[in-house]
Amino acid sequence: MNEAGDEADQRDMERLVQGHEGALEDLMERHGQRLFHYLLRQLSESEAEDCAQETFVRIYLNREKFRLGARFSTWLFTIATNLARDCQRKKTRHPEISVEAESESGGGALLETMADDRETPKEALLAGERAEQVRQAVQALPEELRESLILFEYEKLSQQEIADVLRCTPKAVETRIYRARNLLRKSLAGLVSAN
Repeated sequence: MNEAGDEADQRDMERLVQGHEGALEDLMERHGQRLFHYLLRQLSESEAEDCAQETFVRIYLNREKFRLGARFSTWLFTIATNLARDCQRKKTRHPEISVEAESESGGGALLETMADDRETPKEALLAGERAEQVRQAVQALPEELRESLILFEYEKLSQQEIADVLRCTPKAVETRIYRARNLLRKSLAGLVSAN
């Protein structure tokens, strides 16, 4: 997020604390898509949608706890990360098999890649399969490594911002990213050599 975005976030949080509910809509419009994609890298589509909505509910309910001057995006990702962890723990304790889960994880990447007219159907299928393998490899990472990697690689947060979100040191974030990349290299070695 750039400086102008940070200033807009500050203004909207001030407005939200003062009772202007339209400020929440502005925050949702500015951050909703990015937040959803962050959560989608960790959860199923329906879980990501639910967690994204719950994140904004929590922002609204806890609006008076926000420290003006702090980065809104750090607070946003902290709430979302905690909700994603809770969702993962719930799935571990109470696993469910869903027909929807199969269709959610299977077709989305393929449909996205087929939208590119320059690719042949075979290339699109292979790209979709590779994307699914990468997604599964990222999801198989231990929680602390997965979160750090996603926030760094996909959300482009700095190591300090990630440390603030995950409540650890920047050095711990650096180590987690390094370990995550090494594990991904090992688990995706066959995919890389097949190309």
